[in-house]
Amino acid sequence: MPADLPSAPHHGLHHRAVVADTHNDLLMAVTARPPERWASFFRERWLPQLREGGVDLQVLPVFVDDQYRPEGALRQTLRMIECAHALAEGNAAEVRLCTDGAQIDEALAEGRIALVLALESMPGLDASVELLPALHRLGVRVASIAHWGRTPLADGSGEDATGSRLTAAGVAAVREMERLGMVFDVSHLGASGVEHVLELASRPVMATHSAARALRDHHRNLADEQIRGVAATGGVVCVNFLAAFLSEDPAEYTVDRLVDHIAHVAGVAGIDHVGLGPDFIREVMHDVTPPCCEAGVSGLDVLAAVPGLAGPSGLPLVTEALDRHGFAEEEIVKILGENVLRLFRAELGRPA
Repeated sequence: MPADLPSAPHHGLHHRAVVADTHNDLLMAVTARPPERWASFFRERWLPQLREGGVDLQVLPVFVDDQYRPEGALRQTLRMIECAHALAEGNAAEVRLCTDGAQIDEALAEGRIALVLALESMPGLDASVELLPALHRLGVRVASIAHWGRTPLADGSGEDATGSRLTAAGVAAVREMERLGMVFDVSHLGASGVEHVLELASRPVMATHSAARALRDHHRNLADEQIRGVAATGGVVCVNFLAAFLSEDPAEYTVDRLVDHIAHVAGVAGIDHVGLGPDFIREVMHDVTPPCCEAGVSGLDVLAAVPGLAGPSGLPLVTEALDRHGFAEEEIVKILGENVLRLFRAELGRPA
């Protein structure tokens, strides 16, 4: 952890609870190493941070960086999936790549970190929805269909002015994911696309890393109506920690402002429908060359972090702040991970 950031306290409740982080781009950094270093780099660089932060359930998004698009997108998607399997196999005493709720429960009972594979957008597939079963066989259990811009499936939130809904292939992707037992992720999807998904969904959907638009008016955040819609499916909105999505004012880049967003989502959706989607990106951005995901983020300082929350080791700070803000212990436990765990137990790998 950088020297300018405060260390996280040891909070007893935090380490008793199941802590679920639904978005950490660490696979980008690990995959950037030679394959023979994947398992050891994860063990040396990331595992200590996850352990210090008390992470029990980690969603690993597969994000294909700009430099690989479009020609190398599928190769990079497969490379990152293979990396996830390799780091899990090379650290089998510490982590387990899980494909359903039973495997997650087994990993937690054994003191291992449960890892769940996700796709952040699908540039490797384009409109080839028939490839989703192949990725499901490789272990992918959560997926979104757009990032900042336009895809063959839908528009990302950076294209909200188009007012576009899902394409025919995007609708087919929703149906196929539901059939396979993959959880649909609305984070990054354009507003009209989110509305369309909520009309289509017959299974719970989630937002893996989205803050509240009522508190920070940015297209990447979810409006109250969208938050209520996700909750109505039985899903969970996991709040993004990126400072630029919490406030326009750098003076409000604080853990208390983060808790404001968590409290707002809980107030709109209900306490059973809020979780943590930190989107820890600063270390990854510093670690990947050339710099990743430059397109579509102009005007945002995506490297700005809430003090103490630049990486997973700081997660106990969130529990401390939730406690300080008056959340009951049972509510904190739900926010930290029980809500996501409930969703994954019910939905992962469960065919329609």
